[in-house]
Amino acid sequence: MKKLMLATAAAALFAGVASAEDVKLGISLGFTGPLESMSPNMAGGAELAMKEVSDSGKFMGGAKVTAVRGDSTCIDAAAATATVERLITVEGVKGIVGGMCSGETTASLTNVGVPNGIVMISPSATSPALSTVEDNGLFFRTAPSDARQSEVMADIILEHGAKSVAVTYTNNDYGKGLADAFEAAFKAKGGTVTINAPHEDGKADYAAEVGALASAGGDALVVAGYVDQGGSAIIRGAIDQGAFDSFVLPDGMVGSAIEANFGSEIDGSYGQLPDSQGDGKARFTEMADGFDPTGAYSGEAYDAAALIMLAMQAAGSTDASVYKEKIMDVANAPGEPILPGELGKAMELLAAGQDIDYQGASSVELIGAGESAGTFREIVMKDGKVTTVGYR
Repeated sequence: MKKLMLATAAAALFAGVASAEDVKLGISLGFTGPLESMSPNMAGGAELAMKEVSDSGKFMGGAKVTAVRGDSTCIDAAAATATVERLITVEGVKGIVGGMCSGETTASLTNVGVPNGIVMISPSATSPALSTVEDNGLFFRTAPSDARQSEVMADIILEHGAKSVAVTYTNNDYGKGLADAFEAAFKAKGGTVTINAPHEDGKADYAAEVGALASAGGDALVVAGYVDQGGSAIIRGAIDQGAFDSFVLPDGMVGSAIEANFGSEIDGSYGQLPDSQGDGKARFTEMADGFDPTGAYSGEAYDAAALIMLAMQAAGSTDASVYKEKIMDVANAPGEPILPGELGKAMELLAAGQDIDYQGASSVELIGAGESAGTFREIVMKDGKVTTVGYR
């Protein structure tokens, strides 16, 4: 339960902070690698929140927030760890929006984030394993776990009339976690998985993998991969071989690159990704400048950055060991609902010792070990475009 702070107590806390000095926040995303087409929109979302807070003049006695980007590569754990270490030890960031992909997030959190006591809020790392990682209360995420996505995907597939599917997954924490959770959910609902096979990213030829999937057969092919890497190559091979004509696209495959790569060739294919609708999403879309607000996880990135800054304001401190205790408070009821464009208002309320319920761009509600309850946008490919058909 949230506890009200008296305005005088809040003022005393802020007195201990270096007012009007820049606060640096890191953004660790895969600006190169298998999801590089998604990263600019995600970074744009995070930086939009930082600019909004800086422009308000209400944050930590008038402090400005500066974004520092780092390339996690999405799949190279060593590179991601080095990036996060640089952000913390060289750049002096006070919190990090990231990582992006599950494996590199786990590595950088465990090897650098936790030892250095830095809060990390991921907008897109979805492996169920992250729910139980030893994080000392420093790790949160604004995207729901793939345990939830698996249930939603199983329902969507069955509603499309597919009773059996083949599954291919990128051979890492994200791909295997999603594929295994989906297989369990689909079987529990009466579906059949004909094959559940990994693929490696970066190969020149996927004929063997496509051949195995084709031999197993199924009403559709679930591609739990990356749109800028092996996932698209598998689809291309399946089309060329006439192996499948219907593809199921989880979050890592839903982006502008899927349209560029295939257009109407995969019309009728379908899938889902974490996303929300309503006033929060609409306001975020209106505010976006210089990036695509409909891009996967861009709203979640805005929310990740906002939660860090709101928690700092609520705690009166940029020390992660202090403000980490406020993240669940500012993210959940009770309190004044806060949407995109209202971060300055939120800063005023918190400085006055009042509660807020940050809802943000993605209908934020944090549960359990600091992760999103989550809603999903259901999509189909129509006339070569990713088309939204509903939310669940």
